[in-house]
Amino acid sequence: MRAFVVRTGADGRAPSRRYLWTDAYAVLALVGLHRVTCRQSHLDSALILVRRVHEELGRFRADDTRSGWISGLPEEEGARRPTAGGLRIGKPELERPPGAALDERLEWDRDGQYFHYLTKWMIALNRLAHATGDAQWNDWAVDLAMASWPAFAAPPDMAGTPRMHWKMSTDLSRPLVASMGHHDPLDGLTAFAQIRASQRALGSERRSSALDAAWADMYAMCRRSRSWATTDPLGIGGILLDLAAIVRLTADGDCECGPTLHAVIADSVRSLDAFAAGHDPGGAAGRRLAFRELGLCIGLHAVDPIRSWILHAPRRFGPEGHAGMLLGGVQALAERIGLRDEIVSCWLEPAAQSTPAWRGHEDINSAMLAASLVPDACLTPCAPTVQEPS
Repeated sequence: MRAFVVRTGADGRAPSRRYLWTDAYAVLALVGLHRVTCRQSHLDSALILVRRVHEELGRFRADDTRSGWISGLPEEEGARRPTAGGLRIGKPELERPPGAALDERLEWDRDGQYFHYLTKWMIALNRLAHATGDAQWNDWAVDLAMASWPAFAAPPDMAGTPRMHWKMSTDLSRPLVASMGHHDPLDGLTAFAQIRASQRALGSERRSSALDAAWADMYAMCRRSRSWATTDPLGIGGILLDLAAIVRLTADGDCECGPTLHAVIADSVRSLDAFAAGHDPGGAAGRRLAFRELGLCIGLHAVDPIRSWILHAPRRFGPEGHAGMLLGGVQALAERIGLRDEIVSCWLEPAAQSTPAWRGHEDINSAMLAASLVPDACLTPCAPTVQEPS
């Protein structure tokens, strides 16, 4: 992580290259390191990185015809609320101009805003708020939620099912990709629930009923959504992190997502089984994407805490017998937990890190490898990760 901070210019010693998803995992890794070591230097690095992201990705690009905070707020007010207009992805090219035809290949390199990147940054800010005891960081996560949800919301489909856009313009004024991300509603549900619970825990003075309404919208969307199942390891890891959040918040009495919880755990088992069936642990590292596999590893760290949270408060998971059914699903996940150490061991090898596949994605690979080694901040707002059953 020290190398990451220097290499990406977060500390000002090199040209800065900010990318929201990568930086979110870097913050989570640094907060995780702080929990493990109690060294202030790790928390200081996280604070420096977050401020750098807000200063750069909260503003229009230098090569954009627009300037200033993307929220449109005046300079001083924008500095006080840097997430009020969302945050850019950090792609290398300008966003697609209005009226230009969509080129799916080029779109991957063009800037804008992704909802699932924003929810990941909300979680990073949330963890930083608990690490510092300063509610301001979580309040900025709330600002981000309130800016993003109305913008990404799309008209319902022909069946009346709520929808979301996958990618929006930098200023959130128009959709760049109108289709919906597979897990965006679930990511929104769990991110909004976590920052809402932290408003109460941290004693924030900026609590708003609008966040409750946004969470209710996400819950309604999740209850009517299609299957969450996927064979993408990064996607499976994301489902497991969302599952962990729902289980923990339910055990703490901070939300009730019964139908969604049962669907997510069933789809997690289905997804993990499908991935394991096709996974070749001896496959050449040069033909694999480390950050996608490491995302799965981070999610697999949630399996043991999920079991402990259910055992800690079984009655909060529905009528008698419901907790037992959930634990049956958790046991099925636990049977695949060996994938975690197997994958991490592979990417810790110098030979694997010398491949073009690793070097071509070095920033995100290294941030997610670090997060997979100190995963607590990815799982919970504050330590300890696991509660002992009463």
